Amino acid sequence: IMKDAYSFDDSWESLNESYEKMFQAYTNIFTRCGLTFTPVEADTGSIGGDVSHEFMVWADTGEDAMAICENCRYAANTERAEFKSVLLPQAEGNTSAAEDVHTPKVGSIEDVSAFLKVSPERLVKTLIYRVDGERYVAFMIPGHRELNEVKAIKAASATEMEMASAWEVEEITGAPVGFAGPIGLKRPVTLIADLSLKDGRDLVVGANREDYHRIHVDVGRDFQPHQYADLLVVEEGDLCPHCDEPLRIARGIEVGHIFKLGTKYSKAMNATFLDKDGNEQHFVMGCYGIGVTRTIAAAIEQHHDQKGIIWPISIAPFEVSVVTTNVRKEKLREAGYRIERELEEKGVDVLLDDRDERAGVKFNDADLTGAPIRVTLGERGIAKGEAEVKLRREKEPTVVKIDDVVGRVMELRESLFEEVSLS
Repeated sequence: IMKDAYSFDDSWESLNESYEKMFQAYTNIFTRCGLTFTPVEADTGSIGGDVSHEFMVWADTGEDAMAICENCRYAANTERAEFKSVLLPQAEGNTSAAEDVHTPKVGSIEDVSAFLKVSPERLVKTLIYRVDGERYVAFMIPGHRELNEVKAIKAASATEMEMASAWEVEEITGAPVGFAGPIGLKRPVTLIADLSLKDGRDLVVGANREDYHRIHVDVGRDFQPHQYADLLVVEEGDLCPHCDEPLRIARGIEVGHIFKLGTKYSKAMNATFLDKDGNEQHFVMGCYGIGVTRTIAAAIEQHHDQKGIIWPISIAPFEVSVVTTNVRKEKLREAGYRIERELEEKGVDVLLDDRDERAGVKFNDADLTGAPIRVTLGERGIAKGEAEVKLRREKEPTVVKIDDVVGRVMELRESLFEEVSLS
């Protein structure tokens, strides 16, 4: 289930105001849902537009990764995350002339590094892609890093791209996959190198010959990229682009996404309005979505233990679980019904477990379903005029007088709501 919304403004300035209001509204919503989350800069993807933010709930099992600076609070999805590019250490003195070296049956970066006795960062991977179905681009990155395809497609000014097939690579380079390099390609290919390779010296590249690599390669002397760009997937410890502090990589679940669409769709659909001068103008649009069911799943992922769910009270299906340990005892039954009735009269959502089941089964089910507050009515307690009240997240209950149960529950309920309030 999705919550979806759009804004239609008459200018970019007005869109920025709408966007900020929705950004704050989403922040308020997820705070009130009791979630630990971070708004992160995100790639707009196929939806398009210039700016977007994802709202990411922290979870080790999350399908998305985010880069976070704990110093200046910069945060971005790893598809978009920028970091301070660091140039490769430069070789001292004049570099020897480039030459091909026989590297038989050596294909992986690790194997080539070991065979040639050079660090992986001095190896350069040349990755060939077909972009927009009609041209080829070779992305060059340090051997110890991974290509960020979202950044790559932007650097190539493309709308789509896919890795070239084995036969395409062989046709372009004259060698099987694994030996591609930037020198002596047999077809026109755009060379885009990562920023860290600028002015790189004494590098190792593929020789475009099977079982050969080219060593002592200098950028600028032996080949010249057509352009440089940030092409790398951010990694733990990379430096924040704003304050130079190390970035942390964490996982999360996306529960909301907002976009500044601009006029992409209003122009395509000719959606216009008349301005104050009577001139026809295209709407400047924004798009805002919350994954309602994803938010529930993310809340469970973030709030649980080995026994089951621990609901934030603001989104709990039931705020209080009342467990009667033996419904065959009239006093227990009547006490359960009375507490249920009095709490419901105060606006509390109550689940009364009056099943004819063993107490252990009921306790397990109460933990599993995760009501934030549990009231337990047992035979010995009733005989003393007492009951147990406990928070789901705590191990030990508090014993209170039967007549004080409702008051104690209301106190706990209020404190739990204060934890997720905005005040």
